[in-house]
Amino acid sequence: MFNIQEELKKLPQSPGIYMMKNNADEIIYVGKAKNLNNRVHSYFRESSQKTSEKVRSLVAHIEEFEYIITDSEKEALLLECNLIKKYRPKYNILLKDDKNYPYIKITMNEDFPRLIFTRNIAKDGCEYYGPFSEIGAVYETLTLLRKLYPLRTCKRYINEKGEKVRPCLNYQIGLCKAPCAGLISKDEYDMYIKEAKNLLMGKNKDILEDLNKEMLKESENLNYELAAVYRDKIIAVKKIMERQKMISGSPEDEDFINIFSDENDSCIQVFFLREGKIVGREHFIVENTSDILSKDIITSFFKQFYGGTAYIPKNIYIPCEIEEAELFSQILSAKRENKVYIKIPQKGEKRDVLEFVYKNAKITMEKFKTKLIVDKEMHLKSLEELSELLELDNIPNRIEAFDISNIQGVDSVGSLVVFEDGKNKNSDYRRFKINENIGNNDYESIREVVTRRFKHGLDEIEKIQKNQLEYSQGKFSVFPDLIMMDGGKGQVNIAIEVLDKLNIKIPICGMVKDENHETRGIIYNGIEINIKGYKNAMNLVTRIQDEVHRFAISYHRTLRDKRILHSILEDIPFIGATRRKELLLRFGSVDNIKKASLEELIKTKSIDKKAANSIIEFFK
Repeated sequence: MFNIQEELKKLPQSPGIYMMKNNADEIIYVGKAKNLNNRVHSYFRESSQKTSEKVRSLVAHIEEFEYIITDSEKEALLLECNLIKKYRPKYNILLKDDKNYPYIKITMNEDFPRLIFTRNIAKDGCEYYGPFSEIGAVYETLTLLRKLYPLRTCKRYINEKGEKVRPCLNYQIGLCKAPCAGLISKDEYDMYIKEAKNLLMGKNKDILEDLNKEMLKESENLNYELAAVYRDKIIAVKKIMERQKMISGSPEDEDFINIFSDENDSCIQVFFLREGKIVGREHFIVENTSDILSKDIITSFFKQFYGGTAYIPKNIYIPCEIEEAELFSQILSAKRENKVYIKIPQKGEKRDVLEFVYKNAKITMEKFKTKLIVDKEMHLKSLEELSELLELDNIPNRIEAFDISNIQGVDSVGSLVVFEDGKNKNSDYRRFKINENIGNNDYESIREVVTRRFKHGLDEIEKIQKNQLEYSQGKFSVFPDLIMMDGGKGQVNIAIEVLDKLNIKIPICGMVKDENHETRGIIYNGIEINIKGYKNAMNLVTRIQDEVHRFAISYHRTLRDKRILHSILEDIPFIGATRRKELLLRFGSVDNIKKASLEELIKTKSIDKKAANSIIEFFK
């Protein structure tokens, strides 16, 4: 039994991180301390009861704590960032939109580089441009760049002096100059890459001037088709320029961060400026911040955003002082490999930009609130219509939907998706790997999945009643108001049998599709109800059916890929996962690896002479 008062006496006077846990052994808060003894003790003093409601609620739920000692406060901050990202504890300030941002990557580690989409940056010798706030913006920019510069997109390993191959369709339609076939020299190809880089960095004035000169020249020579090609390129350059709005005269990379808070929630807005131009922006909504200071919200933003983001600019501008600013600067400087400055501009151009970001944060918050109201009204109408159609006693606030996915009984999986108040609740989604002995039997698969879901729920409810588990911590203890099966009468009847056996009373209906695989109606009490005349209910049922099917398919594909994607490279001695990945990235295929010489293999980053000889011996 964990005795908090006794464990408090053992706390060291050292820097480190601490993790608070509830009675379900879940981490509910992660914090960093310059002095663990002082910091952790502070939660259990009477003065902690005078702090915010959130802190009082945290303390009330602490059953035990753990800590990790670090050599420095800097190490503690790094560890805290990683643990928050990993565990997403309930009482930490969490960003709703926690993601990796899209970038354009130029593969400078290849003889003939490619322009590709990526969300991950590595120290691999490549160059990265962004971040972009929308995937669509990345793909549109890539499409425009490929119109301007016919660069390759294939993953082949191409060497200027290597074996030539027949060019693919991209060459035939003018989207590639076919370096694989030796139809363009490396010097000429590098010129295309240089111009693409300049355009991505906003150095487009000279490019436009050159294209205009070429267009006029071809027009004067009556080469109107070629002139039209240059005209299209000019249009493409201007489209890229439109995305790069000039807002600052600075030649450096900068991020501007500001926050707007109303009486309940906050919106953090970040603008990404590269060489004075906005290349992207992003916002984060943080709910229930009425008693949290702006500086604490921004500090949490730093821990999550810059702890995971790929690119660190030279300057980061913020509206107020934050804790650990110097520590953040040191950590980000190490990541960037040169000095990163965190600044609070008081006047001038930088302050104006920060005000501009603040105004955008305010507008974003207003849109967010308006959308919440509109969505809530729409969802309510959908649920009311559904309740009316099924003649339910109450509006079904929580709906759970089930689906099964397999191919001829192989890798059979079940999915459970949850909708609350008419919108999906991703955190409550669950996946079930179905017993292989069941095979290609959807009915028995449904029986297993529904049984497992509700047996877990009954077990949790029993533990809650015995005070062995908090109600709020149960993953299955909250039961739905309505169950929806992806299928007809057979699927519904199996689910009814399971619930009857468990003595659980929840209405169950089936979602059926027409011959075009579009939602047609609902099976309820053995009767099919046509819902095509009920627009709101129809939209809700369609969304639920599409979502549960998507979730089942995605898990099925994951299991299938793990099973079938076994590479022959896995059988080669001394070749592990990292080396396999690098070999395939460099050579493009197993056949190319087979043909590679000892010297070519050794040029691969992680391949030493021993590993290279092992590959050659294996393929003899």
